[in-house]
Amino acid sequence: MRVLAILVAIALSGIAHAQNLVQGVRMWPAPDNTRLVFDVKGPPEHALFTLSDPDRIVIDIKNAQLSKPIQGFDYGKGLVSNIRTAMQANGDLRVVLDLKKGVRPKSFALPPNAEYGHRLVVDLADGGAQTAPLAGHAEASQGESPQPPAAVRHLADNNENGRDIVIAIDAGHGGDDPGAIGANGTREKNVVLAIALKLAEMVRHESGMRPVLTRDGDYYIGLRRRVDIAREQKADLFISIHADAFKNRNARGSSVFTLSPRGASSEYARLLAEKENDSDLIGGVSLDDKDDVLASVLLDLSQTATMEASSDVGGQVLSQLRQVNLLHKPRVEQAGFRVLKAPDLPSILVETAFISNRDEERKLRNPADQQRFATAIMQGVRGYFRRSPPPGSRIASTSKREHVIARGETLSSIARHYQVSTEMIRAHNGLGDFPLSEGQVIRIPEGDS
Repeated sequence: MRVLAILVAIALSGIAHAQNLVQGVRMWPAPDNTRLVFDVKGPPEHALFTLSDPDRIVIDIKNAQLSKPIQGFDYGKGLVSNIRTAMQANGDLRVVLDLKKGVRPKSFALPPNAEYGHRLVVDLADGGAQTAPLAGHAEASQGESPQPPAAVRHLADNNENGRDIVIAIDAGHGGDDPGAIGANGTREKNVVLAIALKLAEMVRHESGMRPVLTRDGDYYIGLRRRVDIAREQKADLFISIHADAFKNRNARGSSVFTLSPRGASSEYARLLAEKENDSDLIGGVSLDDKDDVLASVLLDLSQTATMEASSDVGGQVLSQLRQVNLLHKPRVEQAGFRVLKAPDLPSILVETAFISNRDEERKLRNPADQQRFATAIMQGVRGYFRRSPPPGSRIASTSKREHVIARGETLSSIARHYQVSTEMIRAHNGLGDFPLSEGQVIRIPEGDS
């Protein structure tokens, strides 16, 4: 028995002093922040502090060691210029991040999920950038959401004869969040970024429009921050691009989503509760000096108009997607996606195809098909803004009397919209008795005298 007790004591002593293992390090540089993720065997205990002259971050991981050297990083981008490690006398692993400039660090541990084990996440935000606060631990644990970039890539800016219409293009996921993964290993984050970049290039060449990308590289941005970027750039439309997945690999087709009434009502309540923190919430109107009744009315009016506009542009985009892919559902769907909840910004979420379907996965990987998806979205956006150009925009001043025929429209409904007679439209365009066709552009005459 005594021998057994000694053996048990030795075993327990070994467990007590067993080292945690750092199995790898991943780094995701964004325009003004950098995320590092340490993959560890067990729950990490750590301490973090900063040093200056030169700027450094020191991370001590308690009772841990590396399974392999940290190497192979490209330090050309991001805030980190080098990573050094050393074992401390007390058994801790010290990691030193040499920095290019001062940063604001944030660190937290994450439990295992479907793809990763235990992780230690370190977010470094540019100390001089005006970025939003990092999401709290509970939100961050869902998707490892890093500090978002403040700088946004502008692809063109031409404001002659009125302002450009601003299209915010949001490629879903990114960085350490791959999104859905296809049977052949295709990652959603990569294919939707490719489509987003192609769409942005088309918008850049569209007279009277300007694109803004929420991300133009492989890094993650928190969901609310994506919308904040669009609002900060005074976007007229927000388009979030995704690739759907489902356990049934036969599911296929494109979809377009707008905000559901239930999602709108929950956001409405949140905005009212936090209105004192939103100084420029709805179309440039501050709510922080309004009483609850007036604030409620303003929000309700803004949300109603925004949801109607979202449904309109969503229908135009879905109609064009029909030309390049099967539709998963024949009409615009509604859901409570967080990126659709801006009360003053028409927003749609486009599920381009099912990445979980082998045929559609091949489409998503094919640059030619990526271009077809981008073109369909662009045609829908073009049709919407030719019909409903924002006041003061260049398109409003040059094409306000043109109309692009949408699916199911009749000449009488168009005449009612513009408050002219059907006879005037026919005569103005030489239509005779020919039927209208989807995508056809007609000129609208001045109103009846």
